[in-house]
Amino acid sequence: MFFIGLGTAAPTQRYSQRESWAALQKSAPFPKLEPRARAILKKVLCGDNGIDARHLALEPLAEVFDQTPDALQSRFTRHAPMLATEAARRALADANCSAAEMDAVLISTCTGYLCPGLTSYVAEQLSLRPDIFALDLVGQGCGAALPNFRTAESILAAGRAKKILSICVEVCSAAFYLDNDPGVLISACLFGDGAGAAVLANEPVPDRRRVKWQTAASHLAPEKRDILRFSHKNGMLRNILMPEVPQIAGAEAAKLFSTTLAAAGVKRNQITGWILHTGGRDVLLALRDKLGLAETDVRHSAAILREFGNISSPTVYFVLERALRDPVPDGLWWMSAFGAGFSCHGALLKVGS
Repeated sequence: MFFIGLGTAAPTQRYSQRESWAALQKSAPFPKLEPRARAILKKVLCGDNGIDARHLALEPLAEVFDQTPDALQSRFTRHAPMLATEAARRALADANCSAAEMDAVLISTCTGYLCPGLTSYVAEQLSLRPDIFALDLVGQGCGAALPNFRTAESILAAGRAKKILSICVEVCSAAFYLDNDPGVLISACLFGDGAGAAVLANEPVPDRRRVKWQTAASHLAPEKRDILRFSHKNGMLRNILMPEVPQIAGAEAAKLFSTTLAAAGVKRNQITGWILHTGGRDVLLALRDKLGLAETDVRHSAAILREFGNISSPTVYFVLERALRDPVPDGLWWMSAFGAGFSCHGALLKVGS
């Protein structure tokens, strides 16, 4: 399987962390929070957490304080199809493909629910063929991109499609609200909105840099489910984010990396590029520690985190797109993402001309 086109999209509205802190202080919910909760918000938004700004589907920013279930669902319903469609259009243009060439469309999300799913809206807006195979994937959190790619790989290998549109889209601001729970507060300070799309095919595009999906693996640790997942409270999605997430993410990612390389007969020093979901500054530091990486190895992940925040499942599309524009050496690249479950996914990509 080859990546023959990539595209990303984010809301045009971009808010610095300092802007978010200023807006919070003027909001009606802020004085009702406990002193500890207010201190957490100030520390995350005003401290060095690796994020300068985030793109959010909020205009104005004060819209975030409309925290009724209906308002949050409306935000997802309005923005998720638009972001997914825009990323898909850019991926199709990058691949020099028409929408009519797509045999399947796979869309992953976890920040909202529609029935029919997002594939219905995106198929309509892109004018995809009526006979396209459309599959909506939900509940995989930040790690969803790689299961999405593996599903596409299986469909292509089975001969059921020649070209597939793979999309991840998250409107994380549709799950923002304020209470005294640290996980809820930190989530509201870290996550951003966006979408990523890829055109996947069995044949590469001639005369351009190839990105081939070599092999992939996943590890599911359900006994750690409660450290990172969504629950519901008062009709709203509630992000459970425990303090031990960075260390567990680093340990699970390193374990999966070692076992996947061993199974593929690949040496550690053969990896020339790193496409990593960030999670946050502390997660990125844990990944560097457990994988033995230098700052330059994670520069693309760090740059996406700094400019967009944690975009959840679309993150690896953004990182891969940036790495391909940069003079990262050809060879084997390692892509990895993790999230709710607790789940960890990894893939070897062969990049070259």
